[in-house]
Amino acid sequence: MHVKEKLQALLNQLNTVIVGKPSQVSDCVACLLAGGHLLIEDVPGVGKTTLAHALSRSFGLQFSRVQFTADLMPSDLSGVSMYEREKESFVFHPGPVFAQVLLADEINRASPKTQSALLEAMEEKQVTIDGETRPLPVPFFVIATQNPHDQLGTYALPESQLDRFHMRISLGYPDRDAERKLLNGIDRHEMVDNLRAVLTPLDLLELQQRVQQIHAAEPLLNYLQDLIAATRSGRWFFQGLSPRAGIAIMRAAKAQAFMSGRDYVAPDDVAAVLPQTAAHRLTPVSNAGRGSVEQVRAMLDAVALP
Repeated sequence: MHVKEKLQALLNQLNTVIVGKPSQVSDCVACLLAGGHLLIEDVPGVGKTTLAHALSRSFGLQFSRVQFTADLMPSDLSGVSMYEREKESFVFHPGPVFAQVLLADEINRASPKTQSALLEAMEEKQVTIDGETRPLPVPFFVIATQNPHDQLGTYALPESQLDRFHMRISLGYPDRDAERKLLNGIDRHEMVDNLRAVLTPLDLLELQQRVQQIHAAEPLLNYLQDLIAATRSGRWFFQGLSPRAGIAIMRAAKAQAFMSGRDYVAPDDVAAVLPQTAAHRLTPVSNAGRGSVEQVRAMLDAVALP
C-alpha cells in the first residue's frame, strides 16, 4: 500500500473509534506529521484518552501512559537509579517517558515541579538524571490531556509549557447521531485494544520529511507574517506570537496541505490550523478568557487574504 493510502486508512480507522469528530482527528494527525506535541483539553469523558491511545496504536509507536496526580514526582516520569547488590553498582531503571508516545493524562493535576520535568523532555528530547543526560526515543511525542481550569485539583500550565505544545484541540460533546453510535456500539476500550498499526515508525518519518518539503510561496509567507503582526498589534491580544509560534503554524499548515493532497501551502491551510496552533499561546484583550479560539477567528476575518 502506498504511504498516502496508508495515511487515509489511518484516518478512516481513527474515525471509527472517535465518531463524529473528523476535523479534530485530522488535526491530531497533522500535529504528529508536523513533529509537534499535542494537548487535548476538554471535560472528562468525551474521549480524550481514547483518542490519544488510538493515535499511538495506529501509528505503530511504542506507547506509555502516566496518570498525572498531585503527588506524582519527576522521578516517576524519568526513572531512577537504584543500587543493585549483585552488580555492586547503581543501575538506571527508565521511567515511562522513555517511549515514542507518552500519554500524559490530566497533565494539569500534577505539581509545577513535575510539569517542569516534562517540559525538559518535550523541548530537549532528552532527560537529565543524576547529572547524566539520556536521549529519548525517536520519534518522541507527548499527547497530553487536560481538564478545564475551573475543576478542583488542577494547576494551570505555565505559558512556557503551553508554548511547547504544537497544537491544542478540544473534542466537545458528540452530536446526537454520533452519541447514538457510542451508546449502541462496541466498548471503545475494547475497540482500541484491537486496533492494528496502519503505519510504521519509518512510514511516519517518511511522511514528516515529505511535509517539510511542501512549498510556501512568498505571498503566503507575507500572509502568515501579517497574521503574526496582527497578534502583536495590541488590538486582539496582550502579547503577540513569538517566532517559534510562527514556525509551528507554518509546519502545521504544511501538514494540512500535505493531507489535502497538495505540494504547496494555501491561505486556507493557514486559516484551518491557526486557531488550534495559536489560541493557547495568546491571552485575549477582552474577557473571553485564555486561549479564546473565537478571538483568533475574529482576527483571521480582519486580516486581508493575499
